Amino acid sequence: MAPIISVQNLTKTYANGFEALKGINLDVEKGEILALLGPNGAGKTTLISIICGIANPSGGQVLVAGHDVVKDFRATRGMIGLVPQELTTDQFETVFNTVSFSRGLHGKKANPAHIEKVLRALSLWDKKDNMLRQLSGGMKRRVLIAKALSHEPDILFLDEPTAGVDVTLRKDMWNVVQELRASGVTIILTTHYIEEAEEIADRVGVINGGQLLLVEDKAALMAKLGRKQLILDLTEPLERLPDCFAGNGLTLEAGGSRLTYDFDADNEQESIATLLTRLGENNIHFKDLSTRQSTLEDIFVALVGADK
Repeated sequence: MAPIISVQNLTKTYANGFEALKGINLDVEKGEILALLGPNGAGKTTLISIICGIANPSGGQVLVAGHDVVKDFRATRGMIGLVPQELTTDQFETVFNTVSFSRGLHGKKANPAHIEKVLRALSLWDKKDNMLRQLSGGMKRRVLIAKALSHEPDILFLDEPTAGVDVTLRKDMWNVVQELRASGVTIILTTHYIEEAEEIADRVGVINGGQLLLVEDKAALMAKLGRKQLILDLTEPLERLPDCFAGNGLTLEAGGSRLTYDFDADNEQESIATLLTRLGENNIHFKDLSTRQSTLEDIFVALVGADK
């Protein structure tokens, strides 16, 4: 099956010569959740803006369901919902009216039942008659999501959707995203919250300096680039490690009172058992042990740091 979004050698250079995107290639499959991670200025919003038809590329091509986003703008834009970073809303309009108006802007007939369904899903129904200026920042962000869903898009872009939102609202939004994916909506989100990608994404892309460093299945990425560590709190501190342990991933820390061991997850039991036996043979004893798996944040920091 052809990808619902296909980005081919996409570039964007501004008038001042700044290269925001440098040959981006990306395919997004129908019904998946893709999280794009990257620092400020990495090119995330520029990439989304071009796919949504808000900005023009300098080179390359973007296809949405086989339609070119430049040559067939109307067809592609009608398939896409966008939740921008900025809280751009009509402060003196009611929640229900502003969401209904967004549906009309996309050429869809009025459908109060659908608007009610969207507002209820986002816990906004009891605010439907409130003017937007009466809402909190978190509620206004929910309204932006409601507006993006008003015309029943096949693809939803969420550009920093939970920025400035409290933890409770963030969790609620994650639930909404999962429900949308279950209904067949393809979702691409940018986020600064690594745990957001770790919680809900199927695949993770890392973008930095206008380049897409990688796009991987989340679990495969963590298995390939993640690191597992065994942490041993020693009964007695060591001044130094015996020479026989040099070069095998064992590190002495915390003033000689802790050992950390980087090990191969594929041979976890064998490697740990061998290490513990060798420690005992060298009269090195421990009072506690634990393991630690690298998080997506560790991998992201390592990738972005290596790209500088």
